[in-house]
Amino acid sequence: MADDHTDVQEFFTARAADWDTRFPDDGPAYAAAVHELGLRPGDAVLDAGCGTGRALPPLRDAVGPAGTVIGVDVTAAMLAAAVRAGRGGSGALLLADVARLPLRDGVLDAVFGAGLISHLPRPADDLRELARVVRPGGRLALFHPVGRAALAARHGRQITADDLRAEPNLRPLLAGSGWRMVSYADEDHRFLALAVRDERQY
Repeated sequence: MADDHTDVQEFFTARAADWDTRFPDDGPAYAAAVHELGLRPGDAVLDAGCGTGRALPPLRDAVGPAGTVIGVDVTAAMLAAAVRAGRGGSGALLLADVARLPLRDGVLDAVFGAGLISHLPRPADDLRELARVVRPGGRLALFHPVGRAALAARHGRQITADDLRAEPNLRPLLAGSGWRMVSYADEDHRFLALAVRDERQY
C-alpha cells in the first residue's frame, strides 16, 4: 500500500470496530443506490473502498449467484469488520489500493464507490484506474448516504467551492478520467453521481 494512504488507513482502522453501529440506518440508502446502478444478473461489479461491506449484500442480490462481486479496501481492519458482520459471503474481499487494482482491463460491468471520492489521494489517476477495469459502457456510482451539506454539518464544517463532489468540479474530473456523468443528486438524504465508462481507452 502506498504511503499516501497512511492517513486513510489510520482514520479507518481506528473506527472500523464500531463503524456500523455509528451509522445503523444507512442500509436502505445503500440498497437504493445499488438499484440505480442498473446491474443485471451475471454482471461483475467492484465495491471500491468497500469498508465494512455494507454495499456487498445488495450488490450480490443485484447480480445474482452467477454474478461476480469484489470488495476492495486499503484498510485491513475494515475488511475484518466486513467478515465479522457476515458480509464476506456476498463477495470476494481484497486488501488492495484502488490506484493499482489486481484486475484485468475491462473485466467489470460496474463500480460502486461509497464515500470514496473524498479519500482518493490522486482522484483523476484513481478514477482513471477504475475506468481501466470497466468495459466501455459500464457504469460508476459515487455514493454517500447523506448529501454534501448534511455531511459537512455533521463534521461542523461548511461546503467549500473546491469540494470534489460539487457538480462543477466532479463532472470535468470524471470526463478527464474516462467517465461521462449521466446523473447527479445531492440531497439531504443522499449523494449519488452516476457515470458511464466512455469508449476511449485509459
